[in-house]
Amino acid sequence: MGGTEHLTVQREGATLVLTLNRPQAKNALSLAMLVGLYDGWLEADEDDSVRSVVFTGAGGTFCAGMDLKALAGKGMEGEQYRDRLKADPDLHWKAMLRHHRPRKPVIAAVEGYCVAGGTEMLQGTDIRVAGESATFGLFEVQRGLFPIGGSTVRLQRQIPRTHALEMLLTARPYSAAEAADIGLIGHVVPDGTALEKALEIAERINSCGPLAVEAVKASVYETAEMTESDGLAAELARGWPVFDTADAKEGARAFAEKRPPVYKRA
Repeated sequence: MGGTEHLTVQREGATLVLTLNRPQAKNALSLAMLVGLYDGWLEADEDDSVRSVVFTGAGGTFCAGMDLKALAGKGMEGEQYRDRLKADPDLHWKAMLRHHRPRKPVIAAVEGYCVAGGTEMLQGTDIRVAGESATFGLFEVQRGLFPIGGSTVRLQRQIPRTHALEMLLTARPYSAAEAADIGLIGHVVPDGTALEKALEIAERINSCGPLAVEAVKASVYETAEMTESDGLAAELARGWPVFDTADAKEGARAFAEKRPPVYKRA
């Protein structure tokens, strides 16, 4: 497993846990963090023993966005990683899930601040859990900036447009309860238990057929902007081959034999 000084990588069974680990800066994005994140997404994609990813932050905070001092040209921690950025100028966007979609389900476990770049990365996750005191928001326009991490495109596709525009244009904070009301997150749990709930959801996903899970996730995103007829055709093309896999046969046998299935990605 990889990781950097600002991004830890751990395994919990079949779940890869990626943790933003710069709590003294409210997990503001650093170069070391972005490199670690990108490598973590690649590890999850390439390791077939990983069936889900939980994405969280250390120290009671998810992410307070970009390091504004670095943005102002005052340097960024982790100079040793600059060669990685030079080799792949798109690395930061892939790390932030703007230009990369992991093939495994990604569950966000949010505590504390999840604002600016934090809320932008959140939109690249699949399932979202937050502690009841978590705070969300896109504060860029208040600072004369543009939320270029994808929010003007994605947010209106994930929540009603009126709520998306209010969040984008007012730059105000949103509580976890309000974020749940508008559909930005799916679960609000007691503070300090978001990771526990996310791992519980991940374990449930891990018990399902991995080929089926990945195909279902891919189909949902692939068909999102299609017409219904085109979407149904694409769904059939992606979904029908799953029925001919060894995993599908194992699922049927396990159901008949009233036992947990043992999937082998075949």
